[in-house]
Amino acid sequence: MTLVIQILLVVGLILTAVYLVRSTPSASHQAIRRILVIVAVVLGVIAVIWPGLLSMIAHALGVGRGADLLLYGLVVVFLIEAVSNYKRSVTQARTTSALARELALTEARLEDAIADVA
Repeated sequence: MTLVIQILLVVGLILTAVYLVRSTPSASHQAIRRILVIVAVVLGVIAVIWPGLLSMIAHALGVGRGADLLLYGLVVVFLIEAVSNYKRSVTQARTTSALARELALTEARLEDAIADVA
């Protein structure tokens, strides 16, 4: 791999990490996500700079090629992200429902108070 493509891939990985780290819901999730993003970026940089290392690790783990090991890792990460997004979606739906209920009750109380005054 040439030095130019290595630099481009490393810069791309770092920009991706910065984008992912910027927005998260809570402090504990944010800390965990930042740590995982930093680990992923470091592993990505290592894989870009020393591509043969991934093949050596793959052979040590019994995987035929480094590209296959990378694919397996990406599948796992994708599944974790899919489950995380599903859980976040369910939490947001519950929060929205609770807020809608509270808004409806508040409007009903306000209408009753206005009717009592009139």
